[in-house]
Amino acid sequence: MPAHPTGAGALGRRSLFTAGVGAALALALPGGTAAAAPPGPAGPFGRFGSPAARLTGRTLYVHPGGLGDHSTVRAAVTAASGPGWTLVLAAGTYRETVAVSPARTDMTWIGATGDPRDVVVVYANAAGTPRPEGGTYGTTGSATTTVQADGFTAQGVTFANDFLRTDLPGNPGTQAVALKAQGDRSAFFHCRFLGHQDTLYADSTSLAAVARQYYAHCFVEGDVDFVFGRARAVFEHCHFRTLLRTDLAAAPHGFVFAPSTARSHPYGFLAARCRVTSGAPDGYYKLARPWVPGSDPTAWPSLVVRDSVLGPGIDAAAPYANMRDAHPWQAQRFAEYRNTGPGAEVTSPDSRPQLDEAAAASATRGTYLGDWAPRRPCF
Repeated sequence: MPAHPTGAGALGRRSLFTAGVGAALALALPGGTAAAAPPGPAGPFGRFGSPAARLTGRTLYVHPGGLGDHSTVRAAVTAASGPGWTLVLAAGTYRETVAVSPARTDMTWIGATGDPRDVVVVYANAAGTPRPEGGTYGTTGSATTTVQADGFTAQGVTFANDFLRTDLPGNPGTQAVALKAQGDRSAFFHCRFLGHQDTLYADSTSLAAVARQYYAHCFVEGDVDFVFGRARAVFEHCHFRTLLRTDLAAAPHGFVFAPSTARSHPYGFLAARCRVTSGAPDGYYKLARPWVPGSDPTAWPSLVVRDSVLGPGIDAAAPYANMRDAHPWQAQRFAEYRNTGPGAEVTSPDSRPQLDEAAAASATRGTYLGDWAPRRPCF
């Protein structure tokens, strides 16, 4: 994603995990290590078994202190070759990058405690971070976790990127992805996605591929374009939180959504029964802007926000903006329906396209996801 048009040296917070287990310790640990919580009364994996009593033969246990099959998520993913593996992650902060390849289909990650604040997968690469072999990572390479496999499910896990703009003063490559999801049938239940710019990259493996994704009861935090990409993604009962940027003296501080839907695809992002809150002053955030990337100049971004509560942090008078004047937001597929809250007030109908009843009837999870019905892991 392009950099924010102003202020590349923004201050930020590295205390993203203050409510999580071992959070303060994790921020001081060197790369590749993790902070472990002491085992609970039911053991570090709770009701999800243990290496001595596996849920299934294709279940692996991850514990940063050595009480599982592996001490890092990356090692467990490497060991789980082929389809249908489940990883149970004990409480801790796992400072590492992880990639789930296309061959590892139908993989499930479960946070053992059920509270995503307890299980954090985090790293601090950004688009402008130098690579050991030369060059910089770019937006895609900055991702803490990359999932290319179909059928991926996560429950009770935090995906984070704790890069701060002050880590690369003067460098505009401040895009720092927490999760890049590209597979079809990707589902996330009660997860958190933490970062600043480009937190959640909901994408597909190619322009032709349809990547259906589902996010339920999730928390997403960031500032610039922090939910972006070309996936067909449904967000239900999710909480989007915009951050205060102390490096900027005036609005806008950023944008919640930046879809880049391929023109041939009828659906992009759908946010239903969600809420948007803010740590910034009232009106300092836009709800969305369209992303037409250089790799797909014919993209036709699509976003529907419906039955959601938009807090005062959203600029009600002008909730949308252009990323490039060559692709005005008015020419995109942006619409709302029955939203409430100060940020949803319609002061100028031209600035807030609304669905009619017929169009709203098809802006549903079932329409977007088709024959796929996401289900939480059951054991």
